[in-house]
Amino acid sequence: MAKKQFKTESKRLLDLMINSIYTHREIFLRELISNASDAIDKRYYAAMQQGNTGVDRNEYEIRLEPNEAQRTLTITDNGCGMTAKELEENLGTIAKSGTRAFAENLEKAEDISVIGQFGVGFYSAFMVADKVTVYSHKEGEEAAVWESSGEDGYTVSPCDYEPVGTKIVLHLKDNGEEANYDEFLQEYRLTSLVKKYSDYIRYPIRMQVGRQEKKEGTEDEYETVYEDKTLNSMVPLWNKNKNEITKEEYDQFYRDTFYDFDEPVSVLHIRTEGMLSYTALLFIPKNPPYDFNTKGFKRGLKLYANGVMIMEQCEELLPEYFGFIKGLVDSPDLSLNISREMLQHDRQLSAIANNLKKKIQQELLRMIKDERDKYGEFFRSFGRTLKFGVYDNYGVNAEFLKDTLLFHSRSLEKEITLKEYADAMPEEQKSIYYAAGDTLQHVLKMPQTERVAEKGYDILCLTDDVDEFALRIMREYADKPFVSVSDPGLDLSSDDEKKAMEEKKTENKALLERIKNVLGDKVGEVRLTDRLKSSVACLTGEEGMSVEMYKVLRAMPNGDSVPMTFHLELNPEHPLFQKLSELDDEKLKEYAELIFAQAKLMAGLPLEDPAAFSEAVCRLMQ
Repeated sequence: MAKKQFKTESKRLLDLMINSIYTHREIFLRELISNASDAIDKRYYAAMQQGNTGVDRNEYEIRLEPNEAQRTLTITDNGCGMTAKELEENLGTIAKSGTRAFAENLEKAEDISVIGQFGVGFYSAFMVADKVTVYSHKEGEEAAVWESSGEDGYTVSPCDYEPVGTKIVLHLKDNGEEANYDEFLQEYRLTSLVKKYSDYIRYPIRMQVGRQEKKEGTEDEYETVYEDKTLNSMVPLWNKNKNEITKEEYDQFYRDTFYDFDEPVSVLHIRTEGMLSYTALLFIPKNPPYDFNTKGFKRGLKLYANGVMIMEQCEELLPEYFGFIKGLVDSPDLSLNISREMLQHDRQLSAIANNLKKKIQQELLRMIKDERDKYGEFFRSFGRTLKFGVYDNYGVNAEFLKDTLLFHSRSLEKEITLKEYADAMPEEQKSIYYAAGDTLQHVLKMPQTERVAEKGYDILCLTDDVDEFALRIMREYADKPFVSVSDPGLDLSSDDEKKAMEEKKTENKALLERIKNVLGDKVGEVRLTDRLKSSVACLTGEEGMSVEMYKVLRAMPNGDSVPMTFHLELNPEHPLFQKLSELDDEKLKEYAELIFAQAKLMAGLPLEDPAAFSEAVCRLMQ
């Protein structure tokens, strides 16, 4: 029998198909099963067109048959089958897709989904096989066999294959140093691949599976008993009506699919039809995975096209600030590239991603309103990610995310939203006040909070390293600017109080200069303040750079180079301050350095010489 050459330009194209388009060898099984599903769809639809309404879809199936002895893997379907001419046209011409032609000729195809588009999926078989044999029988036609060892061409000849449908026999390559092809003969491996890529193919994918059973009449002798096992579940949960799915089913699907022991906080089941049709099933987790805050964590949703998984994690469907979302999207309308492993980056994908983003935000806002305790639990796990989303990219998403944030209220002693803070503000309050620190306890005891609290104004307690950066990038909420209790420009004084403070500054000008001379370059300025009540001193940063922001930046790689000037603010009403003017230079130096060290400790900054500080305290105690 004369061997025919592939009708495309070259062996080089087939080599490209085998070695370049697909990045994972295992994809071949997904492609061949998808082709088999298409073939069954065609046979079923043809029967419907001919008026054969008695056809039972349950009679259709796809079978896998691994044979370790012969090193073959066989995929069989009872679909439409092909004639010798169709085998030559569809398999002899690379990138000619019978499925695509079938779809184009179909005026109305209800309840039928065609997966193949490019006619190259079949050739992925050559990634694992050095010879492929295809037996096919179309109803009412003579059966034929197509066979090829790859680039050197193919043969087509009549055969006596009786069942209607197609049988593909893959003669697997020999194992090499870089590849072990025996894995595609193992029951567990084939089962896992079907579960991963083809679990929702609408026809049963079956395989004979062996199990050990004790021989009757013996105590320790066993025999292998084979039975048919259906490897796929066939009906995607997300394609059912929402009112048919129980919470327990959603939770079980989530646990089984995403390997999480906890049930999700919330579930979004979205179905959109029209110019762009898709179904999404999204889960908001309760707790972050162990690697969530590492570089190794990969966000993204599982992506399906008509129930066939295309990508394990499609990052383009989720912004980073919603990277904690787990779930999937299934759409018949996505433009796939030739390998079906990657998406074309087009408006379809962007439209889905944009819609999902809005749906997630709406769900978070609903939870804040209707399930506050549950949202609080979620926010403790993932709130930092939302805050980074506010700050990232120069605050471009700040407006979108601002109402999803929670901060601890000093007055209410619980977490509140920015809207709740703004709604509760006294009429005369012009700003939203906040204090940032390492811990909540640290923030609550900060001396800078005393005057603001005395005025009856609430203070947002910021304890995440990103908090202050997020508020500064937002600048304001409901036309109320964010102001730190440590801000150098904090103004809570009446005109009379301001006048009295100016007089005190004049009276103590010489003392402040003496203290500045003692501390030297350790501080930028030594000045009086009315922000303190019970404390003698505090440290403040510069305009645009608070002490807490400085600490965060210093903790980053190469943070040692971050410059910072601290200013020492003193409370003129404190008894200790009033005694400083009575001290000689030696005592003033000792007291000034102690006060500065105390201010650093209250700000959460390390002391340069803890031993010297301890000795100075001991001397005073003696």
